Amino acid sequence: MLAPSEELAVAQFDVPKYPVLLIVGCARSGTTLLLQWLASTRSFAYPTNLMSRFYNAPYIGALIQRMFADPELDFRGELNDLAHIQDQFTSQLGKTRGALAPHEFWYFWRRFFPYGEIQRLDDAALASVDHKRFVTELAAIEGVFDKPLAMKASIANWNILFLNEILPRVLFLHIHRDPMLNAQSLLESRKSFFGSIDDWYSFKPPEYKELRGSDPYTQVAGQVYFTNKGIREQLGRLNAERWLEVDYARFCSCPERLYQEIGTRLGWPARTRAYRGPASFEASIEVRLAADERKRIAAAQAGFAGDSPEPRTPTLW
Repeated sequence: MLAPSEELAVAQFDVPKYPVLLIVGCARSGTTLLLQWLASTRSFAYPTNLMSRFYNAPYIGALIQRMFADPELDFRGELNDLAHIQDQFTSQLGKTRGALAPHEFWYFWRRFFPYGEIQRLDDAALASVDHKRFVTELAAIEGVFDKPLAMKASIANWNILFLNEILPRVLFLHIHRDPMLNAQSLLESRKSFFGSIDDWYSFKPPEYKELRGSDPYTQVAGQVYFTNKGIREQLGRLNAERWLEVDYARFCSCPERLYQEIGTRLGWPARTRAYRGPASFEASIEVRLAADERKRIAAAQAGFAGDSPEPRTPTLW
């Protein structure tokens, strides 16, 4: 019912006035924590669990959220219980708790991008995307909060170049972690979500067609390898000012360094970059795999790399 009103309401917007921050990376690499952290700094707008209910009318959803949750609009504390993010840095397979906690917003993305089993879209599929409306919706959400918009974009890991073309100003944050730990987390997510390690968890790279007949250990090793390879190949074709590589362990040890680097990329004056986030996070670096499981994953990783190692780009913070 709100969608027709949304179409009229967003007509006043064109493109975001600030750079849009888009988080890309393999599943279980730290994308949720990175978005939660950006939200905690109070320097960015972001999709919330409340706004996700309005994925067909996100601008109206953002206005409703601000009406109920912005302390400046609260009258004598009538609605102050909504003004706080609950369980700020915890999540369960990407799901957060609390009305104002960050949300993945995949329903919104799927409104515009015709994703199927494989998430990389070819030129014909991209030609069908209403990219002007997509960008306008982002500008409208940004306009409600008057802050740079930060979102997960791992559903679009394989179409970064297209996003770079349609967004006048964008900063891609590619978070990655130790491949063995990433593969371990994917196996554990399979077990948690499906009750078995035999079913694929999360987005599929184009190489899924070759991986689907392999054992689970080869699959998760390939998922990590080919996802990061695809992302880095695309980032390597962009202006270096439009992306940052974020190492999960380094980020956890000192998130303020990343905050300052983002501030530099966004053109914030140094005097306005007061950091209001945590000093560090406890990184998840415990290896829980059995020795034979580690051996199988390592062998698969070595086989994928072969004589053509994964493209490397520097971690710039």
